[in-house]
Amino acid sequence: MKKELFQEIEIPEGIEANIEETEITIKGPEGENKRRFNLHKLVFEKKDNKIIIGSKKATKNEKKIMNTVKAHIENMIKGVQKKFEYKLKICFSHFPFNVKIDGRDVIIKNFLGEKVDRKLKTPEDVEIKMDKEIISILSTDKELAGQTAADLEKITKIRMRDKRIFQDGIYIINKAGKEI
Repeated sequence: MKKELFQEIEIPEGIEANIEETEITIKGPEGENKRRFNLHKLVFEKKDNKIIIGSKKATKNEKKIMNTVKAHIENMIKGVQKKFEYKLKICFSHFPFNVKIDGRDVIIKNFLGEKVDRKLKTPEDVEIKMDKEIISILSTDKELAGQTAADLEKITKIRMRDKRIFQDGIYIINKAGKEI
């Protein structure tokens, strides 16, 4: 059954939103987020202080796409107001290893006694800070911050050893303000 469905997203004060066809740019005090959406049959427009997404003949699929796009835009608005922060903890019991941040590169030395360093190149929009054993990842884009945190966790994944004994690694302890 086709219905007329529209979603409205309120733009807070101090936030600027521009729409060009299917690309939205949101600017705020913390920075800028840009994203292109695949909208299919949906209408995407800005009126006054609201972004309107919808269709006059929406099916279930259009409703799903509409809700997903709305969630992404709300995350973009939250990100330019206050950056998303992920926290990771460095844990080791067998071999003490060092984590060094060199510009956009994260270098892990002596992980499980390995001679070859493990390296991770981070995206430009991500800011990494280190305080002893806690690594903080900050970004206006929630997906970039989450992916960088996951990449750091994955780069120290232990294979071919007993996971109950070898628990060394870097683990996510806080996802965008939510304790794990």
